[in-house]
Amino acid sequence: MKATPLAIPEVVLIEPRVFGDARGFFMETWHARTFAEAGIAARFVQDNHSRSARGVLRGLHYQLRKPQGKLVRVVSGEVFDVAVDLRRRSPSFGRWVGTRLSEDNKRLLWVPPGFAHGFCVLSEHADFLYKCSEFYAPEDERALRWDDPDIGIDWPLDVTPVLSAKDAAAPLLRDAAVYADL
Repeated sequence: MKATPLAIPEVVLIEPRVFGDARGFFMETWHARTFAEAGIAARFVQDNHSRSARGVLRGLHYQLRKPQGKLVRVVSGEVFDVAVDLRRRSPSFGRWVGTRLSEDNKRLLWVPPGFAHGFCVLSEHADFLYKCSEFYAPEDERALRWDDPDIGIDWPLDVTPVLSAKDAAAPLLRDAAVYADL
C-alpha cells in the first residue's frame, strides 16, 4: 500500500497493492495495522454504499458534534472526491483538496474528522463505498454550499449538478458552524 498525504496532509490518498491475473484481482481495502503505520488509526463503526447517476453532487457534508472520519472508495464508475478543512484553528481552514476515485484506479481517500466531504459523479453512474469512524447522526449533520466562492472548489463538471434539496439550501462557509476544538 502506498499512502500519500495531499496538499492538506491529514487527507491521505491510498493506493492499495492490487494482485491481478487472468481470473481478476485481489486487494486489501482495510488492514488496521498497515493503515496505522500510515498514520490512519481509525476505528470504524459503519459501512455505507451509495449509487448515484452522472452529474449528481453529494455534499459537502459533515457532523458537527460527532465528527466522522471517512475512508472512501469507488467500486463502479468514477467520481471527483473533495475534502474541505473546517477546523477553525488549522492553517488550512477553508481550503480544499480533491482527487478522482474510480473502479479503474482503485484508490481510497482518508477524510479525517474535522472535514466536510463531498463528491460529484463523472461516469454514467458510480457506486461509492465508505467506512465511517462515527455513527451517522441526522440531527448533527451539517452541509456547506458546493459552489461557495470563498472555498473555490474546481469541480470537473460539464453539466449542472443534480443536488438534494438539503444541499441546494446549504449555507456558505462564512455562515456555517465549524469545528473550534479539532
